[in-house]
Amino acid sequence: MASRRGRFQPRPGFQRQQEEAITGVPLAMIKQARKSGVLNLSNRSLITVPDSVWNINTEDPSKGSSLSMDEVDDRWWEQVDLVKLILASNQLTEISSKISILGALVTLDLHDNQLTSIPASLGDLQQLQRLNISHNQLSEIPAEVCQLHQLLFLHVEHNNLRSLPPGLSDLMHMEDLDVSNNHLTQLPDDIGGLKKLKAFNASNNELTNIPWTIGSLKGVRTLDLTNNKLQALPSEVGYMSSLEQLYLRHNQLTELPELQSPNSLKELHLGNNRIQSLSAEFLKSIPSISVLDVRDNKISSLPEEITVLQNLQRLDLTNNDLSSLPYKLGTLANLKSLILEGNPLRSIRRDIINRGTMGLLKYLRSRIEEPTEAGDSQNGHSTSASDPSSAIGASTTVSGKTLVYNDKKATSIPVDLWESAKEKEVTSVNFSKNLLTQVPENLVLLSRSVIEINLGFNKLTSVSADLQMMTKLTVLDLRNNALSTLPQELATLERIRELMISSNRFSEIPKVVYSWINLENLMASNNHIGEINITELQKLTKLATLDLENNDIKQVPPELGKMESLRSVQLSGNAFRNPRPAILAKGTPALLAYLRDKIPT
Repeated sequence: MASRRGRFQPRPGFQRQQEEAITGVPLAMIKQARKSGVLNLSNRSLITVPDSVWNINTEDPSKGSSLSMDEVDDRWWEQVDLVKLILASNQLTEISSKISILGALVTLDLHDNQLTSIPASLGDLQQLQRLNISHNQLSEIPAEVCQLHQLLFLHVEHNNLRSLPPGLSDLMHMEDLDVSNNHLTQLPDDIGGLKKLKAFNASNNELTNIPWTIGSLKGVRTLDLTNNKLQALPSEVGYMSSLEQLYLRHNQLTELPELQSPNSLKELHLGNNRIQSLSAEFLKSIPSISVLDVRDNKISSLPEEITVLQNLQRLDLTNNDLSSLPYKLGTLANLKSLILEGNPLRSIRRDIINRGTMGLLKYLRSRIEEPTEAGDSQNGHSTSASDPSSAIGASTTVSGKTLVYNDKKATSIPVDLWESAKEKEVTSVNFSKNLLTQVPENLVLLSRSVIEINLGFNKLTSVSADLQMMTKLTVLDLRNNALSTLPQELATLERIRELMISSNRFSEIPKVVYSWINLENLMASNNHIGEINITELQKLTKLATLDLENNDIKQVPPELGKMESLRSVQLSGNAFRNPRPAILAKGTPALLAYLRDKIPT
């Protein structure tokens, strides 16, 4: 007897579950994307893109004409075109040519996959404005990409590109171009045709020269050529009239680029090159500069003309060949961070350098006022070989406005020093490199005059609340002690501009610090700080330097990128995975820009 049952027909819902299991794309996401115009399929371990994505805005004939109750809200006449497709961080090796079906796409994000090619049909997406194909395995970009005339944003960094496609200048609306971390040996001559370009990153390639046409990029504000093989720059760089940030670190430059008219230039990063001098002519050509990084070069002297840089806020001279500094450097009123480590500065006492930027600048200014003092040179550079109190190491002196009793292995400060210091109204106190276990009680006797205190390299386990009386204090150095907290009573120290608490035992930035609204430099490296309290940190609207290297920070808040006052942020040696070391190595502006891009919108 024949069975009266027909062949089993699975229910539509069951079919959908099977399809979702195979493709990894839930139908609910497809349906929602038809309403919103946005489909985010990032981090779904996709190996291929299912046809349901390419056909998202076309009718599926297999459905027939009937609609189930759960499909009634998915009528084709209620759909909107897909304008944003995110397929980032999957395992895709190719993209179907069917992508051309999505003709309304404005944003396409394919970064962090395993793509070895891009279909030529991508050139049909004439509405596309943002294309991110970075972090793939692309060896070339199809010429059809240059047909995307509405493109504003093109990121192709971290691929295997050896050249850029011809016709790049056809992307006349391009504003942001990133070709970094590839194998480019040259840039196309028509690069100058990108008239609306604002940000151009070609760092970490193998460029040996830059075409002169780059001078036509008059809208570019940020140009990053870090880590290439450049020996010189074309003089036409000087015609980039909007240029604000120029990164040239890790190249082979032996002399400074000829910057003819970049009065807009705010930051110039020239670290890790082969530069031997800063000429007066060069310094005069960058009058608006606020950050000048020439670390790891071979500079042996600074010219007096450094004083033309009246807007300079950060000067990094780390690891050069400087033996002296011009006294007039101290007249740079806006200089917040002067970094000198790794120079043979035989003519300046180590304890003066250890005072930090403000203390050193003050010292240099004082040398201008006393040009005939023994040990001063005729050319205005600091020397002190004939000054017995200037020998590096142990010293005891109450001279001028400074009280120094350092490197004595002392557990207390001699009583007779206090009266002399009070009588002379000293402004600077240096008790560093001793064995002090507590802040000297008599320090409050100097509260009316002292503006700088150095208690670094002692054995302090706490700071007395009595220090709250030092209301004129602007610089406080507590480095290399055993401190884990600061008393809240110190909130009275409203004038503090520089705090150094590196190499202690802090598990967090002391809460009292957030009340010091004039703080400009915070050095807190080599502690156990576990987080950045961005809500509190944002109260420090003048903060220019933040050093949190070698701590236990597990996450960097994106909002840190919105702190406009920051000029130097050091975060290496922490527990967080992002930003990656490659981002940190690009410097502060790149780091802050990266963080801003991570802020949810």
